[in-house]
Amino acid sequence: MKVNEGLQDIRERLLENDASPETVKLVDTIMKRASLPAASGASATSLLQMVRMLMRSPVANSNPRVYDDLVKLEASMQQKAEEIRAIREEEESRPLPKTKKYYKDLKKKQES
Repeated sequence: MKVNEGLQDIRERLLENDASPETVKLVDTIMKRASLPAASGASATSLLQMVRMLMRSPVANSNPRVYDDLVKLEASMQQKAEEIRAIREEEESRPLPKTKKYYKDLKKKQES
């Protein structure tokens, strides 16, 4: 995932959560840095990783409101990730349906 796209998504989520202006300003500042040519190749594995990086920034460390906004966002993202993981595990644990060949063979065994 490209960092700029991820930061834009994080910004939108923060606005939905009524985050403080300082938090949005932090994300905007990082977005400006990420749009520089030297950072064009930057990528991140997930939005959750990017939020955690923002939490370690000097602005978040010095401002409790910013840190709290980011923690709130991280918690909601973790909860969604756990829900998706649970759904995947449930789908994987379902037994596979039997093939048509299985039922034909079973019928032949019962007839003989």
